[in-house]
Amino acid sequence: MEVRNVKTKGLSTREKEFCRQYICSGSAKSAAICAGYTKNPQKKGEELLCREDIMSEILRLCEMKKQTAAELARTGYRRLAFGSIADAVSLLYMESPTTEQLEKMDLFSVAEIKRPKDGSMEIKFFDRLKALEKLSQGTVEDRGVSPVYEAIRQGADALRNNEDKHNED
Repeated sequence: MEVRNVKTKGLSTREKEFCRQYICSGSAKSAAICAGYTKNPQKKGEELLCREDIMSEILRLCEMKKQTAAELARTGYRRLAFGSIADAVSLLYMESPTTEQLEKMDLFSVAEIKRPKDGSMEIKFFDRLKALEKLSQGTVEDRGVSPVYEAIRQGADALRNNEDKHNED
């Protein structure tokens, strides 16, 4: 297997699908099958992982996924830290809320609702201070390379080294 340096934009539709599937499964064989490589998918998947353009696309997708997840977490922490609890307070004073009323309420900051036997209602909220701490710390670990990408890179290096040993013999 030889490593080729081709721009990511030159990837075929199947190669791009392989990259997307590999991000989801972490399995070269499974990703190759899902991308339509039916003839010896294990070997084809390993060959694709040894290509720099494929690895670049996988890294790009990993980073996009990481950024999307991090932004989603930040948005959630913002809602917990600064969101309104008015609907939850209104719920406390409702005797028998309908499903329609409940569906219209923003109860995102509610961690737990209990209705003890005496008929009262207890509402527990997520901790706003913890949400603020998480926001101030940042939700993305700034350790450089993503652990997923590092594992993929090490796997590709091992495959390349294995192939080099076979070529020397």
